[in-house]
Amino acid sequence: MNLGIMSDTHDNITNIKKAISIFNANIVDLVIHAGDYVAPFALAPLDDLKCDFAGVFGNNDGEKAGLTKRSLGKIKSQPLKFDFQNMQILVIHEPNNLDDLIKSQIYDIIIYGHTHSQLAENHGKTLVINPGECCGWVTGKATVAILDVDNMAVKFIEI
Repeated sequence: MNLGIMSDTHDNITNIKKAISIFNANIVDLVIHAGDYVAPFALAPLDDLKCDFAGVFGNNDGEKAGLTKRSLGKIKSQPLKFDFQNMQILVIHEPNNLDDLIKSQIYDIIIYGHTHSQLAENHGKTLVINPGECCGWVTGKATVAILDVDNMAVKFIEI
């Protein structure tokens, strides 16, 4: 089982389309978006995913009603907590209280965005992942991540 992970797309349609192609080529079972889509039109490329997606709002997502409608309710206010393959997953945008969330050891996987910096770290039973920025606007490096859930191995892919 593979999870596709992206964040901070910030309306970069070209990179969003490339990310979707990467996820489809790698046969991911679910895509998680950790926020900052920005506008509802930026969701259109997600229609080409060969799997479902889930996500949270970020601090730059101003038109929440439009994003909610366009995503058919798949984008939620943070935190998003769900079970996937008997693992507890938490998705947030801003890493507020991240240390406390890690220390709790409640979650198997914590996914966040906002910082535009990729990260994959194990803390006890908890794997913490930030896929970096998909847009490439801030760092000049656009990335997504794929998590092999069976091996808990994260691969970052530059777009």
